[in-house]
Amino acid sequence: MTVPDLMGRGMTMSDQLARHARTTPDVAALRFDGRGRSYAELDERVTRLARALRQRGVAPGDRIAVLALNGMETWEAYLAGVRLGAIVVPVNFRLVADEVAYVLDDSGAVALVVDAPLAELGAKAREQAPSVTTTLVIGGDYEEALAAAGSEPLDVTVDEGQPAFIMYTSGTTGRPKGAVLTHRNLLMHVFSQLVTLGADLAAERVTAPGAPMFHIAGLAGGLPPLLVGGTNVIMRSGGFDPVALLDLVERERINSLFLVPAMWAAVVAVPGIASRDLSCLTRISWGAAPASTTLLRTLIDTFPQAEVMTAFGQTECSPVTCLLRGEDSVRKIGSVGTPMLNVEVRIVDDAMHDVPRGEVGEIVYRSPMVMKEYWNKPDATAVAFAGGWFHSGDLVRQDEDGYLYVVDRKKDMIISGGENIYCAEVEDVLAAHPKVAEVALIGVPDTRYGEAPLAVVAPRDPADPPTPDELDAWCREKLARYKNPREYSVVAALPRNPSGKVLKTTLRQERAAGSLIAEPVV
Repeated sequence: MTVPDLMGRGMTMSDQLARHARTTPDVAALRFDGRGRSYAELDERVTRLARALRQRGVAPGDRIAVLALNGMETWEAYLAGVRLGAIVVPVNFRLVADEVAYVLDDSGAVALVVDAPLAELGAKAREQAPSVTTTLVIGGDYEEALAAAGSEPLDVTVDEGQPAFIMYTSGTTGRPKGAVLTHRNLLMHVFSQLVTLGADLAAERVTAPGAPMFHIAGLAGGLPPLLVGGTNVIMRSGGFDPVALLDLVERERINSLFLVPAMWAAVVAVPGIASRDLSCLTRISWGAAPASTTLLRTLIDTFPQAEVMTAFGQTECSPVTCLLRGEDSVRKIGSVGTPMLNVEVRIVDDAMHDVPRGEVGEIVYRSPMVMKEYWNKPDATAVAFAGGWFHSGDLVRQDEDGYLYVVDRKKDMIISGGENIYCAEVEDVLAAHPKVAEVALIGVPDTRYGEAPLAVVAPRDPADPPTPDELDAWCREKLARYKNPREYSVVAALPRNPSGKVLKTTLRQERAAGSLIAEPVV
């Protein structure tokens, strides 16, 4: 008996697009800057782009790098790569040419889709990336290429187990690694997220992922509306304007909005926000960086009609692993929730032994959403999957009800005088001080204790910054003495990467170089 070939029978992003183009062709798939694309329009343009790339020599399995600002063409490039059976490599447009070249060369990209404002950057990077043999410029020859290509469906079969994207990690320490995400990883992620959130899909009909599209939050955030036939509202790149965002929410009637904590802090501070018509928002979420309990309480008060949801995870997990639902936002404030469907977790010590509930350990994962591997880095992949579980590097504790609380990144934990100091705990206390806008805790060398905690603080009012004595008195009331920072440094703002994560490595380097001035507690 002949066994039928089932390869390619799974559902990819391209298949989802084609389905809605057949069933709801006139529904807006994308909205950007006052313009839109229906599912039928988007489907045809994606096919044309895929054909144009194939005419230029791109084959299934080849890597297509996309160096672009947020926009509808960026999403088209992603979907065209998927439709062609290629592997899409989103590139951080804030990188310099050498850094872009590293991503192009490391991935072995053969094609580059680049935005016109970034064309010069792309050209400089290509000088160091001989694998790139073809380029299409959005705002240049991109539309000509689409017009010249046919719109007939491609005869390409794409298996859901094959790589779809290589997502390069933030690279806060050393060179970034490429996390290989398969079609199945991404499909299972969006399916598991929607099932965990419940059968009511109204909140996913008009969604705005407030993240750069080269970031996993920008990619994954566009998948729920694609799966359910909704609308992905793409936010402009550039400086974040909270007033413009609220205008966008009102104008596009956005149902679900994701922002990093620093962006939410700016939004809730907008004067007159209570008078806005934001009734369309039924779900707001945050992730990618820690949020203080003070900010979370403000979000809950500012958006009483919306479910406030915490999303926790990382690029290698497609990315969300844990969710804190709206009903628990107050009862379990500060928690990142519980594992969502299809995510199995353990909290372990360095020897991979489970730690008792309530104690701190590293959270490790098993899930169909976890990446396939790090691209071309077998040693790093082996370390990440040591013991058969994916090691997150996040230190957490679990309460009696099974809710998880992040206490630190494993590499950031401070050991002072033999005591473990978890940065998130101290940062949360300091963030509640009325004069503090944001704070980061780092460990610095200390002759007596080995390491000592230094708090880097950005004040709410630069004209009235907190003094070390004020902050020390605040911490003494709320923390054990050994956890209190020994030094404080007041800065205008904390350095962050494009994902919104604080660059503690930069702070340590500045401290070592003497450019970060710290004042000891008297």
